[in-house]
Amino acid sequence: MQIALSVKNISKKFGNFTAVNDISFDVEDGKFFSILGPSGCGKTTLLRVIAGFFQPETGSVEIGGKNMLGVEPNKRPVNLIFQNLALFPMMNVYDNIAFGLRRKGEKGKSVEQKVNSMLERVGLSGYGLKKINQLSGGQNQRVAIARCLVLEPSVLLLDEPLGALDAKLREHMKIELKKLQAEVGTTFVYITHDQSEAMVMSDYVAVMNAAHFEQLDTPQNLYSNPSSAFVAQFVGKNNKFIAKQRKDENGNFFAETKDGHSFKLSRPVDLKDDNSIELYVRPEAMIINPKVTKENFNILNVSVEAILFDGGNSRLLVVPENSKQELIVSLPQNRQFDYIKAKDKIKIGWDPEAAVCFNKTDGKIYEKL
Repeated sequence: MQIALSVKNISKKFGNFTAVNDISFDVEDGKFFSILGPSGCGKTTLLRVIAGFFQPETGSVEIGGKNMLGVEPNKRPVNLIFQNLALFPMMNVYDNIAFGLRRKGEKGKSVEQKVNSMLERVGLSGYGLKKINQLSGGQNQRVAIARCLVLEPSVLLLDEPLGALDAKLREHMKIELKKLQAEVGTTFVYITHDQSEAMVMSDYVAVMNAAHFEQLDTPQNLYSNPSSAFVAQFVGKNNKFIAKQRKDENGNFFAETKDGHSFKLSRPVDLKDDNSIELYVRPEAMIINPKVTKENFNILNVSVEAILFDGGNSRLLVVPENSKQELIVSLPQNRQFDYIKAKDKIKIGWDPEAAVCFNKTDGKIYEKL
């Protein structure tokens, strides 16, 4: 597969502050690649280095196999879409899309054919004469993308383009963007702090934290096999236990919490400074009142604090006995749990293989903003 974008050992500083620290990655032609991370982690700075607005201290950027060192932003085969879209309100849809072509000196039938073809590809046939203020937020999004794609960039860079949309439209546009990218076949590099956007749309996701990549993988592997505590907390929801790792006389490993609970581990953590670890269990991995068939299944007695109804995403908020820690347990839709009420005492359990463990970090909870 041809490489559309190759970033090699890029570092960028502002004074003494390192915004991007020795990052390398390749994006295959036609793929949807996302960079996911919290505000301030350096993802927008990295995007602007790729676009040519910032010059890195070290490293190189290659687009379509060509080194972009010294190439001005307007001469690079990329286009950048910002959150505010930057459409021209005094122009109609047709003229917004045609703007870049005319700046390049194209005229007449060539412009007309390209604009009309692009309007059709983004699902806006017949909208050419409409004003920007006559369109919905989602339609404006398509116009902004069409204005970039009509110039046939090798790579389309998108910096949090759905951030200004309301929640319902954002959900809709995630699907629309994924379908559009698959149809047009252009390589997308997408910046976001919203893990749902990255997971739904992308072929590959790089999770960024404090100027570096924590993990670059498929959405499925990021979710199922996080390589660090940061990724485990930032991607999806997780229940977190702080514990000490212990080994019994039979060679089995356990996580023992300060509340007196002991959980079997599928494999030990390679400890660093001491035996403190973090154990993560997904809400959907926790089984309600399990009928245990495995000897090593972890069982926990809990009290139901609340039922959090949210249709297909409904959950229980529970607290283990002798503890104040709140845990989230998913309510599977293929079984009926209507009998469970607040203040009920129930059991939850999980297979040790469903949990992941890491050395204890600084204790910070990483918010998904």
